[in-house]
Amino acid sequence: MSQAELVLAESTLADGSTSQIVFVHDAKVNAVDLEQLCVRVGWPARPLNKVTTALRNSFVVCALVLRISRPRANGDMQMLSESLVGMARATSDRAINATIWDVLVDPEFQGQGLGRALVEQLVRSLLRRDINNITLFADAKVIDFYQNLGFEADVENIKGMFWVP
Repeated sequence: MSQAELVLAESTLADGSTSQIVFVHDAKVNAVDLEQLCVRVGWPARPLNKVTTALRNSFVVCALVLRISRPRANGDMQMLSESLVGMARATSDRAINATIWDVLVDPEFQGQGLGRALVEQLVRSLLRRDINNITLFADAKVIDFYQNLGFEADVENIKGMFWVP
């Protein structure tokens, strides 16, 4: 496991294999895997070429990965499977501002604090790079989630603006 990885949860399965939820910083997320996760979360489909471009142009991509492994006879762990169960990314001017996008956790793994850990780790990553103006867009149903993580709506009465063709 690299320094850019952090085990958030681990358990032993009935067959003796090990299940881990791993936070991966600067993850290489496949657009197909991301869109499959989006479907499981209930988000609308997006064109794969645009998702690929969005991932490539992101400043930071963080992922939650489910890893199933089992011990070999020599004690090393053999990876049996790895799947994307959560992701968040940020775009940035690389100096002052960053915006967080696409925060999602597979419904099967929600309610375990994984989304919170994902956002906290992403924010820490941005702060370590001296980027302190961190914004995001949130549906009304998740505003409380983000407020509990320190985000505020309409700070100093500043409103987000959208160009609508």
